[in-house]
Amino acid sequence: MKSSLFSKLALTVAVMGLSGCVAGVGAAAEKARAVPVPATDVQPSTAGSEVAVFAGGCFWGVQGVFQHVKGVTSAVSGYAGGEKRTAEYEVVSSGTTGHAESVQVTYDPRQITYGRLLQIYFSVAHDPTELNRQGPDYGTQYRSAIFPTNDEQARVAASYIAQLDEAHVFPSKVVTKIEPGRTFYPAEGYHQDFLTSNPTYPYIVINDLPKIRELERLFPDLYRPKPVLVRASR
Repeated sequence: MKSSLFSKLALTVAVMGLSGCVAGVGAAAEKARAVPVPATDVQPSTAGSEVAVFAGGCFWGVQGVFQHVKGVTSAVSGYAGGEKRTAEYEVVSSGTTGHAESVQVTYDPRQITYGRLLQIYFSVAHDPTELNRQGPDYGTQYRSAIFPTNDEQARVAASYIAQLDEAHVFPSKVVTKIEPGRTFYPAEGYHQDFLTSNPTYPYIVINDLPKIRELERLFPDLYRPKPVLVRASR
C-alpha cells in the first residue's frame, strides 16, 4: 500500500510516464546515524566479486547509496522474497507477493567487506527499526530484510543485528529480517539508476539525496562521487 498522497500523485506520475516510490513526497527522510563496525565479518576472500542483497524500503534510494560506495561494481534494483511470476512492479506493489523491493550489490571483497556493506546499510540506506515500512512508504514490500547468499553472510548479519540491539544503538529494536534461500529478480529498466537519472524528482530530493550526503559525511573513506551505473554495464 502507499500513503494517502499516492492518489494525489497518480496523475503526475502518469503524465511523466513514471511509476515507483511516489508516496509521501512531503514526508521527512529517514535519519542517518553512525553505527559501529561489525564485531564479526565475513572471512577475507581473494575472489574477484561477491554478491549481497538488501531490502530497505524504496529501492531507488538503496540502489543510489550503494552505487556511491567504493568497491561496489554493480547495484541493481529488483525484488526478492517471492516467486518469479510475481516479480513485477505493479504486482509487488500490492504487498501480497512476498517480495520486498531489494538491491543486489556486487562488490570486490578485496576493497570492501560484507560487514562494511552492512554498516552502510544500517547507517544510511534505511531505518532498520521501522516495521514493514520506510519513511512515507508502507507495506511488506518495503520491509527491512537481508537476503544472504550463503551461510556465512547469514551468520554475520545475525551477529551484527544482535550487536546493534545489545548496544542500544537505535532507540528501538532492529526489526530487520534475515531471509536466506531467496532468489533475486531484477526490476524493470525504468527503475534502474533512478536516483541518478531523476535528481530533481520530488521523492528523490526529499527522501533519497539526503542519504547520499550522509554517506559522504559518515563514510568519506568509502564514498565515491561518481556512481557505478547499471546502464553503463550493459
